[in-house]
Amino acid sequence: MDIKNAKVLITGGSAGIGLDTAKLLTERGAQVVICGRDQKKLDAAAAEAGCTAIQADVSVEADAVRVVKESISALGGYNVLINNAGFGTFGPLVGTTLEDMERVYKTNVFGAMLVARESAKYFIEQNTGNILNVGSTAGDKGFGGGSVYASTKAALKSMTESWRDELRTSNIRVVLIKPSEVVTEFAKAAGYPQEDSPKKLHGIDLAYAMLHALEQPDTGFIPEVPVWATNPKGS
Repeated sequence: MDIKNAKVLITGGSAGIGLDTAKLLTERGAQVVICGRDQKKLDAAAAEAGCTAIQADVSVEADAVRVVKESISALGGYNVLINNAGFGTFGPLVGTTLEDMERVYKTNVFGAMLVARESAKYFIEQNTGNILNVGSTAGDKGFGGGSVYASTKAALKSMTESWRDELRTSNIRVVLIKPSEVVTEFAKAAGYPQEDSPKKLHGIDLAYAMLHALEQPDTGFIPEVPVWATNPKGS
């Protein structure tokens, strides 16, 4: 697609990958709405990126329905969803609670489904659209301490494949973006240490991956975009 024709909603857009993607797409001529739970943080991010802010918690069904409806109005149309909202908790199975699982699933899985469902209704009606789901290489292979987070990303991968099969006949492209470790506020919020390094992936690297996926001619698309750091531990 011509990115200048993109009318984009980015969930989890107030920091990290979401904010960097909003900034890049806006710079390239797209119209962008970002959503998030923290109004103050969201407003600051929107001012930085030059886009529109709509406060919403995607894990709440009424908010998910509303943010799509308000995005369509704010953008004067709608053709790209970037399902980026997500967080994680990490720890051994024996210390994992049902509350831990439910809390992360509500955003990473149920929230992604709700916003995609409402977006797909509009995309089907107009017979075109794009859904980009921000997953993780953790969705391909679990790891110690990853019962909660890795399983949500595996679920997102499976949903992506299902939506892709359903929606292609309506000219809707469904893409899974799969980064390895990315240096963002995610790690700090999840409570595990992360060292920054110019050798590691940052939000902007994923922003460019999504730009590339969107800019493919409309006759085709890249189903999955894995993004790895070239040499994250190198000198």
